Amino acid sequence: MFVLTILYASLLVGGEPRAPTQSVRLFNGRDLAGWTTWLVDSREKDPRGVYSVHDGVLRISGDGFGYLATEHPWRDYRLVVEFRWGKQQHEKRRRNARDSGIFLHAVGPDGNSYDGHGAYKAAIECQVMQGAVGDLLLIKGRDERGQDVPVEITGRVRNKSDRDGWHWWDPRGESLRTKRTGRRNWLDKDANWKDALDFRGRRDVESPRDEWTRVECVCRGESLAVSVNGKLVNQATKVCPAAGQILLQCEGSEVFFRRVELFPLNEK
Repeated sequence: MFVLTILYASLLVGGEPRAPTQSVRLFNGRDLAGWTTWLVDSREKDPRGVYSVHDGVLRISGDGFGYLATEHPWRDYRLVVEFRWGKQQHEKRRRNARDSGIFLHAVGPDGNSYDGHGAYKAAIECQVMQGAVGDLLLIKGRDERGQDVPVEITGRVRNKSDRDGWHWWDPRGESLRTKRTGRRNWLDKDANWKDALDFRGRRDVESPRDEWTRVECVCRGESLAVSVNGKLVNQATKVCPAAGQILLQCEGSEVFFRRVELFPLNEK
């Protein structure tokens, strides 16, 4: 994406984005090496131990709003993440669906998002939320000069929208461009989805609450494809930004990750 190329110096943290040439274990199973932490209230510090590793599993307690970020930006990869929910719900999410996220192509300074009053970064979010795993969200944010980061996707959608006005991805549908903010629902997301604790739709492919769910994000240039437990659930083209850091979100819910791994695109 030419816009991102022009703005690399101000938007990307950690230098030019890397394309993996072999598998890369972003989470090593021992500690948080290779990651930086952010919480909207304490910034780079983590006084409450929100991010920790126990018995080979990464825990995000959900006590606050923020993220873990890879130290380096990445491009052109297949990302495999395996997560499961914990039991704790914090603050205003006590009665809401368990919520986290995998942020792709995150750019700009820490805490630059409009969402959460600076809790996140401008990015394309692969939603990790009960009943909504695989939704694509546009996260609007600012660069170091305070200017809006261009965020957009294009994709084929069903000829109807949900109660919030957002469309479902449909490989047979018409092309739709979404800019700055918005959501692209995953293929079979329940039309009656609601932000309620332990919500589960009739056709959800996410594993039951206490089991591990596998999410794969294939980022190839300006295209993006998301699979959940082996099922293709969302796709987009003309993705902007098309490179950046990978974030694991903290948004009020306890969540565990046992695998966060990158693969080169030419690897089967």
